[in-house]
Amino acid sequence: MGIKFGREYNDIIDDFTQALHSINECYTFLEMTSEEWNGLEREEQQECMKTLADDLFYGLGTSPKMRVGGCTLSHDKEKHVIVVHHDGKLISIIYLV
Repeated sequence: MGIKFGREYNDIIDDFTQALHSINECYTFLEMTSEEWNGLEREEQQECMKTLADDLFYGLGTSPKMRVGGCTLSHDKEKHVIVVHHDGKLISIIYLV
């Protein structure tokens, strides 16, 4: 099925990555401990979150709503956005067009 988008894919993933980084203990999405996460270089952390954002983007193409840890991710194809909530609080809206 897939997600339709009009923006540059890399820009969407960058926004999605930033949204994931803004969540406290985001490393738990990768089943890492704080010690493991903090042991990574900043570039490695960024790459981990970018890979996760990429995987979640494609996952939302098959299931418009997903739970990851305390987060709910949803793809609203009518509004052309991905919405990220963490513990019921709006974290980010990623625009697809």
